[in-house]
Amino acid sequence: MAADTAASVERKRWPALYTLCAGTLMIVLDGSVVTVALPTIGRELHFSQSNLAWLVNAYMIAFGGLLLLSGRLGDLLGRKRMFLGGITLFTAASLLCGLSNSQELLVFGRFVQGVGGAMASAVTLGMIVTMFLAPRDQAKAIGVFSFVAAAGGSIGVIAGGVLTEAAGWNSIFFINVPIGTVILLAASRLFEPDRGLGFGAGADLVGAVLVTSGLMLLVFAINKIENDGFGSARTLGLGALALVLLAGFVLRQAKASNPLLPLRIFRSRALSGANGVMVLFVAGLFGFQFLLALYLQSVAGYSSARTGMAYLPGPIVIAVISLGYSAKIITRFGPRAVLLVGMVITAVALTLLGRLPVHASYPADVLPSVLLLGIGAGLSLPAVMGLAMSGATPADSGLASGLVNTTQQIGGALGVAILAALAASRADTLVGQGKSPAEAATGGYHVAFLVAAALEVAGMLLAAAVLRAPKTATAPADATGQGAENIALPSANQN
Repeated sequence: MAADTAASVERKRWPALYTLCAGTLMIVLDGSVVTVALPTIGRELHFSQSNLAWLVNAYMIAFGGLLLLSGRLGDLLGRKRMFLGGITLFTAASLLCGLSNSQELLVFGRFVQGVGGAMASAVTLGMIVTMFLAPRDQAKAIGVFSFVAAAGGSIGVIAGGVLTEAAGWNSIFFINVPIGTVILLAASRLFEPDRGLGFGAGADLVGAVLVTSGLMLLVFAINKIENDGFGSARTLGLGALALVLLAGFVLRQAKASNPLLPLRIFRSRALSGANGVMVLFVAGLFGFQFLLALYLQSVAGYSSARTGMAYLPGPIVIAVISLGYSAKIITRFGPRAVLLVGMVITAVALTLLGRLPVHASYPADVLPSVLLLGIGAGLSLPAVMGLAMSGATPADSGLASGLVNTTQQIGGALGVAILAALAASRADTLVGQGKSPAEAATGGYHVAFLVAAALEVAGMLLAAAVLRAPKTATAPADATGQGAENIALPSANQN
């Protein structure tokens, strides 16, 4: 009987991985697809420019604010239950968004999408590392997941342009309904049941309120930087209040008998350091995706669909690296070394973009950076995700997964907000000096790309200083993958 159970788990785990990645891809795609469709939605539903931003803000606030809580609830209630609930909510909210005929209903639907997206995304990486315990298999599985996380945004730009032009903005939401339904059916059949730890192991309601409100407020404050500036009273006030709430959360966790976020997990040098590196790496990478799209459309005159196609080589390279080579390379050289090399390549690509001319040639000026960024992301993301999960035990893997997703979300929001503000400020200065609008905009993007490169260098230095070359550890596990203490490529406790 035990042998049959083990064989059943073995047969199901790769299809289960693909189901998890399909759910992640649907959620990641939705963000970039909606961004491309914003102008069309604004015209048809008569959004003002400021109100249109709420289609992004409502989603980001819910998604970024609930990731950490959702990850911990996955540990307590069961990760399968949390994933299924999240996909169900996201799919239902997508249907609501597609049927919306008013601004208020669409914004509400986007908020609910963010809640569902956070519930599903927070536990995905934790489920992967508990399904794949052998170092080589785990590296390969994380490589597949990293491809989805890194390339999904670029694929969404392409899909958003095509769907919006061919079938209208409603189609970008309706497409999630059949996809989400298939994912739910597959997940119900493929995922092994897990009981969770129960609320007694960490049902800190006060901590939940503090961390959720603090993160939501922080995401909102970051999103307002582009319009309000760094030094505005609203930005500083909201940011300060968010930090006070998060500081209160940390103090609460230090004293609570059953904390929502046990601070002991930060004793892992790999987990803490990798999450710090993640913020810097993603800030530069997401900033690139946002800024290059603006340059191609506002300066080079590309259409939405053509802009999406300009990104296409990047996801292809990421797929080749993440799916074909990253597991072998990480197993051979270790995640720390691979991460450092990937970040160097990413920094070089961003530096090259800092020299874009006003009248750029795509093959000569843009394509080399897109290809290099694909290589950098294909190497760096699997390595940093593996390191970030390496300090968590199976009991805390949902929490660690939620933390990784939270730092990724915060890093991306910070990168886009800060780099966009820097680009706009520099462009305004150049216009005042008599430069043409195209020259001024290009000059602003130069500054932003070079700062993005500096963020990659800072992340690389942090990784070199904090992260250690880990020893590979393999722990025994039963047929369901439970009971293993060392669950990732590196040994679980690196102090």
